[in-house]
Amino acid sequence: MKASIGLFLIFCFFSCNKKEAHYEPNWTAVQNYYSNNLTKAIGLLNELRNEDLAIEDAKRLFELTRNAFKKAEPYASYLNPEVGHRVNGPALPIFKEDNQKVLNPVGLQALEESIYRERLNTPQFIRELDITIGLLETLKKTVIKKSLNPQRFFIATHQQLLRIISLGITGFDTPASNLGIKEAGVSLQSLAYVYKKSIQYDIRGKDIKLDKKFLIEIESAIHFTNEQPSFEDFDRYTFIKNHMNPITRSWVAIRKKSGLWNGNSSYPFNFDAPTFFESNTFNEAYFTSSINRNVSVDQITLGEKLFFDKNLSKTKNMACATCHHPDKGYSDNKISSLDNKGNPLQRNTPTLINSVYQRSFFWDGRSQTLLDQISSVFTNTKEFDNAVHQFSEDILQDSTYVRLFKKAYGRISNKNTEVIKAISSYISTLNGFDSKFDKNIRGEEDTFTEQEKLGFNLFTGKALCATCHFIPLTNGTVPPFYTETEKEVIGVPKNMDNKELDNDYGFYWKFKEPLHKGMFKTPTVRNATLTAPYMHNGVYESLDQVMEFYNLGGGAGLGFNVAHQTLPFDKLELDDEELKALVAYLKTLTDSSKHSSKFVMDNY
Repeated sequence: MKASIGLFLIFCFFSCNKKEAHYEPNWTAVQNYYSNNLTKAIGLLNELRNEDLAIEDAKRLFELTRNAFKKAEPYASYLNPEVGHRVNGPALPIFKEDNQKVLNPVGLQALEESIYRERLNTPQFIRELDITIGLLETLKKTVIKKSLNPQRFFIATHQQLLRIISLGITGFDTPASNLGIKEAGVSLQSLAYVYKKSIQYDIRGKDIKLDKKFLIEIESAIHFTNEQPSFEDFDRYTFIKNHMNPITRSWVAIRKKSGLWNGNSSYPFNFDAPTFFESNTFNEAYFTSSINRNVSVDQITLGEKLFFDKNLSKTKNMACATCHHPDKGYSDNKISSLDNKGNPLQRNTPTLINSVYQRSFFWDGRSQTLLDQISSVFTNTKEFDNAVHQFSEDILQDSTYVRLFKKAYGRISNKNTEVIKAISSYISTLNGFDSKFDKNIRGEEDTFTEQEKLGFNLFTGKALCATCHFIPLTNGTVPPFYTETEKEVIGVPKNMDNKELDNDYGFYWKFKEPLHKGMFKTPTVRNATLTAPYMHNGVYESLDQVMEFYNLGGGAGLGFNVAHQTLPFDKLELDDEELKALVAYLKTLTDSSKHSSKFVMDNY
């Protein structure tokens, strides 16, 4: 009996201690994995110096270099986003606003262009090679210096999952070699490796089914990329819906199950959102000016009423809704809106839906925040013509404002600053991620037609649309950091007949830099069916005309002299069926039904 009790106590002792044992992931092994792959990438680039290297051997070495970089990219680019982007960013000149210097393209995409155009061993190639190696050395030093921990690990991995769908499989990363499909498999294989080296043991102990499910999902996704390696034929819709979304859901569950890091709201995405296509995937606060965060419902309600009030303008004939109609996707379906005297303004009115997810406002990018954009409308003599630091007391003729201002800010304002904040707060709620596309890609519906599916695959593949209109937002704000919104030179014509280049220089106004002539912000294509006409000058009446413009190669493809066009000059060679499929897909992005208002004014 005593022996039995003793054995029982020993069993309890070891059992209790086993439950209390703390498992510490091997972060050092994972950190070494990242740094070792940077070392490998540097060594492979050095091999490209061989003067007798054949083109096919150069391509092989380049592919191996990119594979090594992709394995290190999650942590390296998380720690140093600027250098990471230089290593793996577009092969385009970079304008440095601080010193107004233009930097020539460098990095893997610049090397890729030289290799695939058979320009080995030229002075330019050697220069690009040396700088790229130097950038990788910088990343390696940072990776070695900064210890890996749970927060860094989970954020870096989340960013890499987004890179796969927004930059990898779309061709943004590898425009000349089209290696992005294979690299998606490399990134996923790397994820499985670092998972096994770090937290798998702990997860298996807590939920062995989740562990097995996650690894099976990764294996299945890699198999899918191997079965469909062709860039043009790859079924991105199925890959995202049936493979990447399940992997992302499992990864979110693994992070929660680990209990190592709970996420925070200081990043662009909600780490608890199960996919990148949810209505709550993105954190509005991250994109909002720091002086207007944590807004209240009362401030939004006040902003909504102000949005429709013509008394904000000096002439009492213009409100925000004059140019941004709720029933027209918050645009106005005019080539250009009319000013306060009834004359055409300079440019077409864009939608406000999802506008909070931008880092640049107005077509020419002259405002960096939504607050500044609204302030510019107030001070523009052709629009509201009202000083920011004055207050339009005429609006108080509506007695409900007294109550609304006191509830929102505790007092009646004495200047328009709080009016502008309130309007910004309202506009920031005009978001839509419940379109037919969203519901289908999330698996809530199964109503996507074969034509719409083809359109999405073209949009994210052969047609190159998603290399500027990044999914899932489909605007120009660059994932995964979302710190800048791209501006592009595409050579828009002056008239619909495509015979003359438009003379609006766009962003050129700021620095008078030739690189910027004809440069405009990349807008969202969500709700495009509601916002015709299109382009900054409203030149095209239909989406079919827009598709044809891009199919012909933009302005340069039309024969215009567009020296710094960022759009590929080559024709896309899309046939009629493919062009119709693209339009069919764009129609599935319509989602504005919930954006109605109880304060809508008569006739806007």
